[in-house]
Amino acid sequence: MLSKHCKFLPKLRAKSLYYCRFLSSQASPSEIDVPFSNGINLNFSHGRYARFADGACVATLGNTSVLATVVSKAKQSASSFLPLVVDYRQKAAAAGRIPTNFLRRELGPTEREILTSRLIDRSLRPLFPQNYNYDTQIVCNMLAVDSTNPPETIAINAASAALALSDVPWNGPIGAVRLGQIDNEVIVNPTRKDLEKSILNLVVVATRSNLVVMLEGSASDILQQDLLKAIKIGTKEAQHIVRAIEKLQKDHGKLKREYETQPPLNESIVESIKTLSSMKIREILSDHSHDKISRDVAIADVRQTVLNQLRDTEADVNQLQDAFNSNLKQIFRDMIFETDVRCDGRHLDDLRNISCDVSLYEPLHGSAVFQRGQTQVLCTVAFDSPDSALKMDTLTMLTSGIKEKSFFLHYEFPSYATGEVGRGGGPGRREAGHGALAERGLMPLVPHMPYTVRLTAEVLESNGSSSMASVCGGSLALMDAGVPVSAPAAGVAIGLVSRYEDGHMHDYRILTDLLGIEDYMGDMDFKVAGSKKGITALQADIKIPGLPLKIVMESVQKACDAKAKIIDIMNQCIDKPRQGRKENMPVIEELEVEVHKRAKLLGLGGINLKRLYVETGVQVTPIDETKFSVFAPSQTAMDEAKVRIAAWLAAERTPELEFGAIYKAKVVEVRDIGVMVTLYPGMAPALVHNSQLDHRKIMHPSALNLDVGSEIQVKYFGRDPVSGQARLSRKVLTSPPPGVVRKLDKS
Repeated sequence: MLSKHCKFLPKLRAKSLYYCRFLSSQASPSEIDVPFSNGINLNFSHGRYARFADGACVATLGNTSVLATVVSKAKQSASSFLPLVVDYRQKAAAAGRIPTNFLRRELGPTEREILTSRLIDRSLRPLFPQNYNYDTQIVCNMLAVDSTNPPETIAINAASAALALSDVPWNGPIGAVRLGQIDNEVIVNPTRKDLEKSILNLVVVATRSNLVVMLEGSASDILQQDLLKAIKIGTKEAQHIVRAIEKLQKDHGKLKREYETQPPLNESIVESIKTLSSMKIREILSDHSHDKISRDVAIADVRQTVLNQLRDTEADVNQLQDAFNSNLKQIFRDMIFETDVRCDGRHLDDLRNISCDVSLYEPLHGSAVFQRGQTQVLCTVAFDSPDSALKMDTLTMLTSGIKEKSFFLHYEFPSYATGEVGRGGGPGRREAGHGALAERGLMPLVPHMPYTVRLTAEVLESNGSSSMASVCGGSLALMDAGVPVSAPAAGVAIGLVSRYEDGHMHDYRILTDLLGIEDYMGDMDFKVAGSKKGITALQADIKIPGLPLKIVMESVQKACDAKAKIIDIMNQCIDKPRQGRKENMPVIEELEVEVHKRAKLLGLGGINLKRLYVETGVQVTPIDETKFSVFAPSQTAMDEAKVRIAAWLAAERTPELEFGAIYKAKVVEVRDIGVMVTLYPGMAPALVHNSQLDHRKIMHPSALNLDVGSEIQVKYFGRDPVSGQARLSRKVLTSPPPGVVRKLDKS
């Protein structure tokens, strides 16, 4: 009888575990405050919302609150890596707004939501156990937002607390701090208005023992020593958050779950893989004549040969591949430590061969191709009218203070750049992140322009650091287009290979100008962009559980040295913005039109300006009542537009009317408030109000026997300065009615 019900025991055990977890989540709500050195408190609240989730926490700074939840499946995924998904959503309701789209509800993620999701993902991922391959989802939901405190770091801290409180195995917590710099003073957690005046916008994520986990920021060509000072202060401030979350976890956190891992391969099989492959792998990695494709093909051949020889074993093919890849990674790293020479023959600080060219195609306003090793990026610049500026969504405007961008960069990474077949479609999260990084690297150096400037960066070949190659190519293309950038800019990626055991780093090597294989096999991808003077953007993706400040400082120094060398090479191609105008450069002029002639310029329903844009590409935008901005894609188009506009305004030449003169007017329309008259053929009808028709009070023009076609004498008093309409009066030409004489009563 017992055996009959044995099959139900796993389900009963799972249900009991579920109810135990649910009951434990019903604990009374708890809160904790984190004081910062600037007197602002970050509040964590737990136990009130989303109690079905494995972990949930609300983080609040000022009046901005973000709810973070974490849920991880109990069944192991088939993937050989952590399938972590982070979704950050900013809701219009959190700001007391209604979405402006047709459905009036939140639709797909905006670019800002994608970038913030990537920011959170890169902060959390390094601290998960390497063998934890369970589907995990972290959702950060904006509950309330003010226009003072940016929500990104709040979301990272909320996610850190949610993971620490959950039963999901994670080696956190972490703390995230935003830093600015105003008047040489570092500001901790600057407000949105502070950031408008700040030359630095840096997010530092750190864990215990002052270990840096993630860096991301932009700056207005900040000096290296100022950046390093801000990183140190941010790491120190993050420790307050880490200690607060650890206390919250100790008091209210769940016991971390035990999870299954794949049983390791038999040691004899692992040794067989090493015996069969190690020597051949070393030969391939020592052959500096290999490029990306030939090296990958040679390694793939060795891998397939080893798998074929071990096919008769009982081991799973995926396990055999993982064991081979693990041996490959170890040999790759050991060879760098042994020789200080990399797989392409470069020493640790050497750059790849660089070549660049500008003015590639005549129709383009600016163009450049930048080649670094086997990474090749084609950049183009396009100028357009101010109306083409990139408009921000409502929530982005509220949280960032930016309404529109007149300079923006679009990054494309087609599948052929790596010799693969892929689907078409819009840019993914990776493209959005790399494009935003390259844009931050160039934006501080681009002055305000009368045009909208769109810079495109299309990766044609990729073997590491294509986003930093986009900065280099973009700088060249901007100078080729004649954009007066304050200084040339370049970017470089710095890598790391370390011996990290028992939570301590015993040895390391820093690699300048990262290859694709070095990114995959290494422990860090630290991208730095800027001019020779300073730094404009940085992003550090760290794969180990924290990086000592000493290595961060060394990496920044090596990046600054490398970008200075790259700029020297770029200057041999073009070293300053191109002077003079190209024939196809756009033109912007101002046009002044008298108010009463606006109708002739616009045409019925604006048909004139619409036809002008379709046929010539010229856009006419009103500035005020009398001034218009005229944008033409070329001088030829501007000349053609001027001829058309002059013809519209000159049609049926307007006779000069003399102030105070008397004219014969023809009634063309009778209204309740007066009559519409014209003084000459083609004139726009002008109103003679009832009050100006006669000295007597007139309720309707018919009282004076006025009808369509009637002719009256009127006096001209110029034009109204606001409406441009002619001011006419009949009353001043008529005699006032005789006064009524009353006899006074003498009594």
